[in-house]
Amino acid sequence: MKNLKTNLAICFAVVGISTSLSAQDTNTDNHTIGITIPEVALVDIEPAASKNITMGFTAPTEAGLPIVASGTNNSLWLNYSSIKSDVDVTRNVSVKLNALVPGIDIKLTAAAASGAGDGTLGTPSAQLTLSAADQTVVSGIGSAYTGDGASNGHNLTYELAPGAASIASYADLQATTTATATVTYTISDN
Repeated sequence: MKNLKTNLAICFAVVGISTSLSAQDTNTDNHTIGITIPEVALVDIEPAASKNITMGFTAPTEAGLPIVASGTNNSLWLNYSSIKSDVDVTRNVSVKLNALVPGIDIKLTAAAASGAGDGTLGTPSAQLTLSAADQTVVSGIGSAYTGDGASNGHNLTYELAPGAASIASYADLQATTTATATVTYTISDN
């Protein structure tokens, strides 16, 4: 009799569990998906294989005239990727020289973003005369990407000016085969 009661108790328990398990099934169901989005702040100059540029001046052919810059260079592109951790914060890209070239102003203009990017792309500043201090070249960057490579992002135009401009003095010019300055771009939160 004791075995019969135990067996009946087990049968009722199994039936009860089976009934409650099937009671969980309905015509809808759901589950969660965990999503991780990393914070991103990357910047580079493209094309990477030929990002070092050379510019120069032409000597005058008439006494009393200054040297003349040989033209502008717009072969480089500023690319960036940005995912912010704070919706109320924007980022900017700043630029600076590691050293001034005596007697020469190096001017930089960044064009509006173009190409394959998306998101809250930044706004370029007016033409800058580069110095050893950080200057904002693109501001207001949100979560965005410019696209990678040449023809994506902000086209950069460099121009040289001999002295008498905002930083350099013509009196500081010295003949040299090659003067080198390193231009550094940094993306950071505002």
